[in-house]
Amino acid sequence: MTEATPETDGAVESITPTELKARIDDGEDVFLLDARSEGDYAEWHIDGETVDIVNYPYFQLLDGIPEDLLADLPRDQTVTVLCAKGGSSEMIAESLEAEGYDVNHLEHGMKGWARIYEYTELDVDIDATVAQYQRPSSGCLAYLVASDGEAALIDPLRAFTDQYLQDLRLFGADLKYALDTHIHADHISGIRELATETGASAVLPTPAADRGVGYDLEYETIGDGQRLTVGNVELEAIHTPGHTTGMTAYRVGDVLFTGDGLFTESVARPDLEDPEAARNAARTLYESLHEKVLPLPDETVIAPAHFSDAATPTDDGTYTATLGDLRERMDALSMSEEAFVEFIVADMPPRPANYEAIIATNLGQAAPDDDRAFELELGPNNCAASDEALTN
Repeated sequence: MTEATPETDGAVESITPTELKARIDDGEDVFLLDARSEGDYAEWHIDGETVDIVNYPYFQLLDGIPEDLLADLPRDQTVTVLCAKGGSSEMIAESLEAEGYDVNHLEHGMKGWARIYEYTELDVDIDATVAQYQRPSSGCLAYLVASDGEAALIDPLRAFTDQYLQDLRLFGADLKYALDTHIHADHISGIRELATETGASAVLPTPAADRGVGYDLEYETIGDGQRLTVGNVELEAIHTPGHTTGMTAYRVGDVLFTGDGLFTESVARPDLEDPEAARNAARTLYESLHEKVLPLPDETVIAPAHFSDAATPTDDGTYTATLGDLRERMDALSMSEEAFVEFIVADMPPRPANYEAIIATNLGQAAPDDDRAFELELGPNNCAASDEALTN
């Protein structure tokens, strides 16, 4: 349902998405009234250990606030109203304020929430700065590797191109490579925009490009075992197919950027490239994990391309884990091949919203403008094999 944007007098207090996120991160009790449709709410909403949330669609509030909703709202706590874009929530907040509630509304709604992008550095012993970018709304993660005046960006998002450019200026680093681990199905890649803006090389794994990439600019491919130099460090490509045929991890020192091959709480789903071949892809994923990833040292830091609500950040604030830790607590890594395949294909979540249009864009077969591209990737990523964590 398209959200109306009613006229308001602007008297109700607002809260920015960043301020709301800070309150949740600080462990404050937060009460939310989500006025989007039941379907939109079910697909994705704000969550947290200290967050209480009620969903009541806006169209049911056009004639006032029903008694059953009033009964569900706390009188001793601020109620933050949110909607898709921020207009409807302000009107509802005004009605609640008139009823005597302590209330504010979320600026720009869930669209504003999707604009939050956070930078956190990994605590690793490498002759480079390694930073993780976190998008809380979708769980998307990207990485910056900066060393001796040069930098690489791994799995960057098009929507945050300006932030990457600003950070590169702060580091005084020239972007040398913008790399994807695979053809993403949940967000629009930023490697082409970064290459255009900076002159850096856009890099795709060779088998990913073989899916029919048709970019309007030159790009490079990288094969299994090839290396790229960034300042004083090297990035080694390690082909780990399964999630997709092109899935490739990049290793820098003791950090392994696994893309969607292995997460800190799950393994990849195998059906986004070819749903009919999911069982064979799951078998390939098992081989990749056992032949390419699990033989690495226990101290290897696994740095994935996504995190879910089941993930817990480490002490440095990043969504990473050591491989030794994952061996101990992720059941999927100790299963037999047949058990692994059966388990993975039996419990796959819904596919990401608009995944076919996103894949087409990332292959260069479609060219949505910035606004449309941002709309396409709203919502959760759903790139893991299960709605629930596969860890103990």
